[in-house]
Amino acid sequence: MKTVSQLFLACALALGSFTMAGAAHAEVDHHAKATEKKPAKAKKAAKPSETGAAPAISPADKEEADEPSVADSAVTEFNCELGNKITIYTNAGDDGHIALRWKKRLHRLTRVGTTTGAHRFENKLYGLIWIGIPAKGMLLDSKQNRQLANECKSPEQAAVVHMPAQG
Repeated sequence: MKTVSQLFLACALALGSFTMAGAAHAEVDHHAKATEKKPAKAKKAAKPSETGAAPAISPADKEEADEPSVADSAVTEFNCELGNKITIYTNAGDDGHIALRWKKRLHRLTRVGTTTGAHRFENKLYGLIWIGIPAKGMLLDSKQNRQLANECKSPEQAAVVHMPAQG
């Protein structure tokens, strides 16, 4: 049978070993953080005038950066919450793109497939996403993760009146 003093000594040794292990672990973490390399900063791109060549721009970025032509396009005006307005330009021969006017700027957006049946168009360069469903549309900013305009309705969507359910 163990005596109280032996039990006390065993508890003290166990507590001491936990304390020492914790201190050693903290020291290892501190050492690991001190030796951890910081990510290398991206090198500053040379200006075109310094290299003598124009910067490489992909064709997709160029298309998204340039204002699209809206000649011979069907125009749909949308009135949104908070007095915002959006104009969508579509061409019957090109269902893969739309032009969207937002805040005095015309943007080219490319169709993105969905499984829900919603019409989704994106301009990755500017971070714009237009989602159109039968009841409304909304404009999102994917770079700042926020809504730019919601409850956007064309005159046809605004004219739809919900009939009360008959029972």
